[in-house]
Amino acid sequence: MSSVAERLALRYLIGVDGGGSGTRLVLADSRGRVLARAQAGPSALALGAAPAWAAIESAAVQAFARLDGMDETAPPWSSCILACGLAGVNHEAWRRAFVAAAPPLWQLVVESDAYTALLGAHQGAPGVVIALGTGSIGAVLNRDGRCETVGGYGFPASDEASGAWLGLRAMQYAQYALDGRASVDAYAGALLDACGAHTRETLIAWLAAARQADYAGLAPTVLAHRQHPFVRALLEQAGAEIARMITALDPAVSLPVALTGGLAPALAEFIPSPHQARLVRAAADSAAGALWLAQQKAGPDPS
Repeated sequence: MSSVAERLALRYLIGVDGGGSGTRLVLADSRGRVLARAQAGPSALALGAAPAWAAIESAAVQAFARLDGMDETAPPWSSCILACGLAGVNHEAWRRAFVAAAPPLWQLVVESDAYTALLGAHQGAPGVVIALGTGSIGAVLNRDGRCETVGGYGFPASDEASGAWLGLRAMQYAQYALDGRASVDAYAGALLDACGAHTRETLIAWLAAARQADYAGLAPTVLAHRQHPFVRALLEQAGAEIARMITALDPAVSLPVALTGGLAPALAEFIPSPHQARLVRAAADSAAGALWLAQQKAGPDPS
């Protein structure tokens, strides 16, 4: 483009994947050609509409700053079609609050992160996705185009095999170690170090203040001790939970299955073997799936 003014006259397409650990954003031109990517803090709707929009705007500012000639301190929202795949969008009050707080966009599309993960993983074709991040959810795009989900009811009651689910159960072992029900071994010590609590009182204080993301932050410590008997049993339980979701979503055993999210590579090996043969690599991520939604909303490029 010859000038910033001409660039701003274009419609930008933005895809967002917003979860409890972070926000991933992809910026494209009106034809869907990717221009930049960026990341920011969490934008799961459980955190509130204002923090979610703050994270999305932060990522958008970073992305636009990477374009030649763009030095705006705020994204040119009125030139943007923004599609978001967000954790927590199935909570209708949270969704309404998020939409009500939207900046003056060209257009806004809001879907669940499970749906955008499906679109990204299978490029809009039928298939199953198990998203394993801070939280978890399973989704299927059926051959008739319907999207159905399992799990995803929210932490701590749901989110099986997620980072927060692993961290919550890991802290049971830390409690055992502190009061003598288990030995203070390397695994227990690493957990206590990770939460900065080495006495009963300080651990109680940490547990009282801990949120979903805090528990998910313990997942790397759990995975680093995968040979520990307690952890091994926990990871095998996670694999069984993933298999249960796959079976519920595709009882006919006819669709490809993709694991997405930060925990997917680590947990794949713990899925029972009948399901492992069905696993395929996700073609793209949830942010790419959201960008695909933005393209569909935009329609054919007028140029």
